[in-house]
Amino acid sequence: MKKIAPTKSNLMKTKEELQFAKLGYELLDQKRNILVMELLNIVEKADAAQKVLDQTFELAYQSLENGVLQIGKLKTASYASGVNINSQILLKSRKVMGVSLPVVQTTFDETVPYFSMSETPYYIDEAILQFKNVVKSIGSFAELKISITRLAKEVKKTIRKVNALEKILIPDLQETVSHIANRLEEAERENLILLKSIKDRLEVNSEID
Repeated sequence: MKKIAPTKSNLMKTKEELQFAKLGYELLDQKRNILVMELLNIVEKADAAQKVLDQTFELAYQSLENGVLQIGKLKTASYASGVNINSQILLKSRKVMGVSLPVVQTTFDETVPYFSMSETPYYIDEAILQFKNVVKSIGSFAELKISITRLAKEVKKTIRKVNALEKILIPDLQETVSHIANRLEEAERENLILLKSIKDRLEVNSEID
């Protein structure tokens, strides 16, 4: 409980602080709920993205392996040397309750055809496509993992603030308001008793005169 003088001005000031603290608690509680919902949603997306990434890796290596089995390592290597693809990662951001979350966009700058289309085995084309998908999947997965880290950190920070308001500041202010109000009521009763006593004495003195 805050130790302040039990005056009417301090009572009004403490009530205002209490009202402000309750408003802050409501806003932070809403923020916490929104952040938790967003966090759970992204965690679910990250689980799905992890599966997609694993499957894409598997498909890419399977296609490459099939290509090697079909035309041999040397021929596959010659096709690989003719591939000219550059990936570009564009980073943007979005905000959720003031938290900046990354948005990853992956694009490819490529010169085609890399080699004669009529001579390209199916599995080589498939491997190229799947490895491009792998790069995209990695970007998407990284976006989600970073978002989870930032949201979890903000949720933890917000929960600490909510708990501080709910369990410490608000009860302390409520107790202070109650203490000041009780002291003021007590002082008012004492003043009334004192005034009544003075009035009674004046009446007695008046009767004697």
